[in-house]
Amino acid sequence: MRFEYDIEAGNFSKAGDASSAFKKVLKQLNVDPQVIKRIVIALYEGEVNIVAHSYGGKIVCDIEPKKVSIVLKDTGPGIPNIEQAMQEGFSTATPAVREMGFGAGMGLCNMNRNANAMNITSSAEDGTRVELIINL
Repeated sequence: MRFEYDIEAGNFSKAGDASSAFKKVLKQLNVDPQVIKRIVIALYEGEVNIVAHSYGGKIVCDIEPKKVSIVLKDTGPGIPNIEQAMQEGFSTATPAVREMGFGAGMGLCNMNRNANAMNITSSAEDGTRVELIINL
């Protein structure tokens, strides 16, 4: 089963809508609550990253018999240094984003921590693509 969500850049009032909608789907499918928690944390962090750091994007979630695959793809400036961005506390969030309570530099770390596998590709020309696998 595939679920797709369009994410609007800068719209923090809708940040979390996709992860909430996908959580409802997972509950209806009787996915283990601990697995749902991991999926939703990773998905929410990625969703907020798209809202805060890109020009918009899309999230595609595929539910398979043994895993959930999530692809978060944005159009944006890209991540210049992925290794640095993976360090806890590193953030490129603007002061305005930080004032709203976002931008603590934990997004990619939390995504990685809650996924069984994570792959990031990013460039200034193509934006950022994050692939997450979470085993069911």
